[in-house]
Amino acid sequence: MLAKRIIPCLDVKDGATVKGVNFVNFRQAGDPVELGAQYSREGADELVYLDITASHEGRKTFTELVKKVAAEISIPFTVGGGINEIQDVDRLLNAGADKVSINSAALRNPGLIDEIARNFGSQVCVVAIDGNFEDDVWRCYLNGGRVPTDRQLLEWAKEAESRGAGEILFTSMTHDGVKEGYPNEALAQLADELHIPIIASGGAGNREHIKDAFLKGKADAALAASVFHFGEIKIGELKEYLKNEGISVRL
Repeated sequence: MLAKRIIPCLDVKDGATVKGVNFVNFRQAGDPVELGAQYSREGADELVYLDITASHEGRKTFTELVKKVAAEISIPFTVGGGINEIQDVDRLLNAGADKVSINSAALRNPGLIDEIARNFGSQVCVVAIDGNFEDDVWRCYLNGGRVPTDRQLLEWAKEAESRGAGEILFTSMTHDGVKEGYPNEALAQLADELHIPIIASGGAGNREHIKDAFLKGKADAALAASVFHFGEIKIGELKEYLKNEGISVRL
């Protein structure tokens, strides 16, 4: 069995790491470079850095921050936010990122997925999906959860895979920051219907929630933010717990 991955997520706003609840009400959580280096030392498998207001404000992701992170950490990291064209991907990979995460731009222009996969390989392209459960369907949202679309989670994830996405990062807006567990039913459906890794995001409040994302949600990786940023879960202790629960992790 492939080892399950633990991925701290650092939402960056105005140069600081922040964390919100249901995509709003943000509070500061520390310096993104220092936090990333700390997680790298503690045994995180990967990191994700999201410039959370880039798409909304029409800016480019901080290239300088990516360079600083690359200089300080020794594990793979993904960068997202404000990536709209192939030149953005090239710039971020040259700055030291290992993968890019695209969300709003992919929904607006699905061909961007094909282009990234063709130019850099599928392993570079993470398609992030922000979904909200409403009227009995998972609806996809644009611009950091601000704008609803008529796309639904499963059909959009399947299209993203067919176009060359290497991974799907699914964040439940319904569960984000409320610490009551991941949307395991939706995750399991994605895992069953797709052939690429699924990263669970939105809802971690304790170690059991992360265990459930792997066992019930069949996720390949679990992404979390506040429980790591504010010291509620230590990565080393989490991995020991998961190993004792029979889940394959890298120690």
